[in-house]
Amino acid sequence: MFCYNCGRRLSEHDFCTSCGADVTLYKKIIHVSNMYYNEGLEKAGVRDLSGAVTSLRLSLKFDKSNVKARNLLGLVYFEMGEVVSALREWVTSKNMSPEKNIADEYIDKVQSNSTRLDSINQTIKKYNRALALCSQDSQDLAVIQLKKVLSMNPRFIRAHQLLALLYMEKEDWDRAERELRKCMDIDRNNVQTLRYLKEVERMLTPDEAVKQPMKHKKDEAIRYRSENEIIIQPVNVKEPKRSGIPTLLNIAIGLIIGLAVTYFLLVPAAQADVRNQEQQILAKISGESDNKTSRIQELESRIAELDAEKEELALQMEGYVGTDGTLQTIEGLIGVAADYLLNRDAMATAGELEGLLANLDMAGMTEGFQKLYQALIASVGPEVVSSCYSEAEKAYASRNYTTAIESLQKAVCYEPENVEVLYLLGQSYRMNGNSEEAIVAYDRIIELYPGTQRANYSKTYRDQLAATIGR
Repeated sequence: MFCYNCGRRLSEHDFCTSCGADVTLYKKIIHVSNMYYNEGLEKAGVRDLSGAVTSLRLSLKFDKSNVKARNLLGLVYFEMGEVVSALREWVTSKNMSPEKNIADEYIDKVQSNSTRLDSINQTIKKYNRALALCSQDSQDLAVIQLKKVLSMNPRFIRAHQLLALLYMEKEDWDRAERELRKCMDIDRNNVQTLRYLKEVERMLTPDEAVKQPMKHKKDEAIRYRSENEIIIQPVNVKEPKRSGIPTLLNIAIGLIIGLAVTYFLLVPAAQADVRNQEQQILAKISGESDNKTSRIQELESRIAELDAEKEELALQMEGYVGTDGTLQTIEGLIGVAADYLLNRDAMATAGELEGLLANLDMAGMTEGFQKLYQALIASVGPEVVSSCYSEAEKAYASRNYTTAIESLQKAVCYEPENVEVLYLLGQSYRMNGNSEEAIVAYDRIIELYPGTQRANYSKTYRDQLAATIGR
């Protein structure tokens, strides 16, 4: 543990032995931060990632320079599919502790794979698109987007949760449960997941089985009331046997009568039933045909709507991307900014900016783009100007005015009102025989710094050149 005031290692005393600062409270804060870090480490070990995030955030709340807690928080975010949040923590950790920081390895593993970076970018875009589709009540399209997201980043918990919510909205409880179980495999104690899962399990719990009525034994006799008496008659009453020709004759007569009844009564009825069935089938087929025709019309109408939406999206995309490569330019500027934050190489950054912004109409770019560009210029400008001015002085001293002019023109791009740069530029133009350009540089100095020594010298040289060229 090191002193917050002088940076010297602290002893067991409640004060710094080097500067005398009271470190009692500081030690307690560091102790609490480490306690929460250990707690987060334990939770991460048992896959309680949400709990680990909470503990590690508390650790950083007490001590934002706790590099171990910040690196672990990045790992937890990465495990939850939150790659951008993970990179943010690792980059912050690296800036706080540049030397021997394991965050370097984590960042390199992500950045070294361009395909991985592109996949992360696409994942974020598709997830945001899914959210937009949900707000537009287009759940089916949102489900498709989320499935694409999870195919690229299967550990993205928020995507699993949103997909489960959409399944719950459609009352597809089995699929919702599967998605939530996947969340549980990644983060066991995620509060959101547990709440959704409780609701799904409640809907999947079967109702109480309907009790089957008990079967009663079939009575062995039939009972009925006749006036004031109860008559009991066995069910299986056997008719007395009859034999001989009368019996056969009665059977034959019964068969004949039965056939006649069947022919005159049942056959026409059966035919009528057949005709009714045929009519019902025809009506059903006709109805199905009408429904299919209606469905086809609906689908054709939907296809037309989708085609229109596609054209509109194409126009929007064209406006977003830009026919002149605006999107690529924006992404390129973000990449330049990221390289500068990681490497702090002002000259390399300046070269990248010059290559990126060649022949670019800055007025047509967004406000955010212009602010980022100006911030980069302000950050690298002083070092670039100093380097270019030094090169120009050497070239001017050796009478290499063309090289001096090139270096000074570059410096002017970053500091257009630097009097020393402007004066040396005017002198270089004058010595190189470029009178018009020299007058422009002198006029600029006279305008910006009237009454100064540089302005007086510039006026003298300007008047001489103007008289020479007849101005």
